[in-house]
Amino acid sequence: MAAAPEYRRNSIGDLRSQRWFAPDDLRSFGHRSRLRQMGYSAEEAEGRPVIAILNAWNDFNQCHTHFPQRVQEVKRGVWQAGGFPVEIPVLSLSEMFMKPTAMLYRNLLALETEEVLRSHPVDGAVLMGGCDKTVPGLMMGAISADLPAIFLPAGPMLAGRFRTERLGSGTDVWKYWAERQAGCLDACVWRHLEEGIARSAGTCMTMGTASTMAAIAETLGMTLPGAAAIPAVHSAHSRMAAACGRRIVDMVWEDLRPTKILTATAFDNAIVADMALAGSTNAIIHLLALAGRAGVSLPLERFDVISRTTPVIANLRPAGEFLMEDFYDAGGVPALLSRLRSLLSLDCLTVSGKTLGESIADAEVIDERVILPFDSPLSRAGGTFVLRGSLAPGGCVIKPTAAEARLLQHTGRAIVFDSYPDMKIRIDDPAEGIRADDILVLRNAGPIGAPGMPEWGMLPIPKPLLEQGVRDMVRISDARMSGTSYGTCVLHVAPEAALGGPLAVVQTGDSIRLDVEARRIDLLVDEAEVARRLDGWSPPSARYSRGYGRLFLDQTTQADHGCDFRFLERGGPTPEPDIF
Repeated sequence: MAAAPEYRRNSIGDLRSQRWFAPDDLRSFGHRSRLRQMGYSAEEAEGRPVIAILNAWNDFNQCHTHFPQRVQEVKRGVWQAGGFPVEIPVLSLSEMFMKPTAMLYRNLLALETEEVLRSHPVDGAVLMGGCDKTVPGLMMGAISADLPAIFLPAGPMLAGRFRTERLGSGTDVWKYWAERQAGCLDACVWRHLEEGIARSAGTCMTMGTASTMAAIAETLGMTLPGAAAIPAVHSAHSRMAAACGRRIVDMVWEDLRPTKILTATAFDNAIVADMALAGSTNAIIHLLALAGRAGVSLPLERFDVISRTTPVIANLRPAGEFLMEDFYDAGGVPALLSRLRSLLSLDCLTVSGKTLGESIADAEVIDERVILPFDSPLSRAGGTFVLRGSLAPGGCVIKPTAAEARLLQHTGRAIVFDSYPDMKIRIDDPAEGIRADDILVLRNAGPIGAPGMPEWGMLPIPKPLLEQGVRDMVRISDARMSGTSYGTCVLHVAPEAALGGPLAVVQTGDSIRLDVEARRIDLLVDEAEVARRLDGWSPPSARYSRGYGRLFLDQTTQADHGCDFRFLERGGPTPEPDIF
């Protein structure tokens, strides 16, 4: 191995993996002999940092189809730096294919990540993920294990294409589906859209949850500079994979752990980036969970405080015009952060070993159409607002940049759906008499009620209204919505209906008032009447009686606390395994 640079603090004797391999005893004899069984010599594994490559890949994860190659490139970097790489597959959360939602299993991935790292002879980890919930799931587990870890984002897919138009996954699906429901598109056009909207490996190429969380991971300091926006199939992504492999070896020698990086100011920086990107509303839930794992107090109000002073300067769909390829070519996250210096704490440490300020020192905005000047934003306030009121005493969220401005202050009649199946049956029925100024309410779609809080919050516009030209309505739910979605959607209502929050007793015909500027959402029903209704309310039957589903129902927190399991939030350290 090369001579240790002066900044290295750990020695070979400090390596955690040496507890398995170094002692002259019977148990270590077994460990070493099994390495030889796998074809490795003593010189390859002993005395080197052992690096776990946690690969959230399977054949059902459309965002991660390039990961088998990326694993080899990470390994190449680890070998180059004098480490010993081991690939460890972990639960892969496909937002598209897992039902009722990948969110139901985010905490299971976090739990698996923590225990995989604790139970194996590894000194550090490269975390490979991208599809929405894999990013927070991997990071939550890595924080709790607190071994040196670096995140490699999957990267966005190439821009979609339909004839001469560039398509953004999710965002344009919703747009064109509304047009088809309105009778404006035939089946042939719809098929061409289907064939052209997802043209490569990678995550959604809009500023959906995947790209939002990748940008947040970079701003938190958990990725190398520039990693978040590289398109999945770009050669730069291969080079980044190898760079992560090299860097994690040095991080082990430096003992650079997540808890040294994820401070309260780092979380503030992440919120600034999220708001400037008009990022996914889901990011709030995931940041709350990450902060809980890191032992950082992060109240929901903090998001709104930062939102009020952070302009939206990323002109990206669904709030803006461009796609992730354009964002990468414009300079990516470093360029964005360079325009937000006055709002950031630049002395926060990153996995590169440099501060955030040092990491963005040379960043340059290449295209000001994509990353706007600070004083010429899409919106003067950030991308997500936190609302409270008699309908959501625990809070809820809305993305005003993705809504029609006329609806941001609105009072209307509630049309209530008790479940997603109830909504599907009734939403397009002309007999329901739904009007454009009504407010659609979906309940029992939260963490407990659904369960798992699926992305049901962008309720469809009723077909009769689509045919009349209506494209947005106020919609309220205790669900989430896809970060690629848009519309006047109030989400994450807490407490949720299944726990007896006020949403549980809203009736069709009640009046609801939304005032986004005032950060209010109120049920205009007398308090005594609400109390009377709640006295007669009973919770829905539990969906699961056993297994992981039962564990989820018993232990998950509400949206305003991150939907993590109560027993996984930061507490006393879990002991290292005994090596007998």
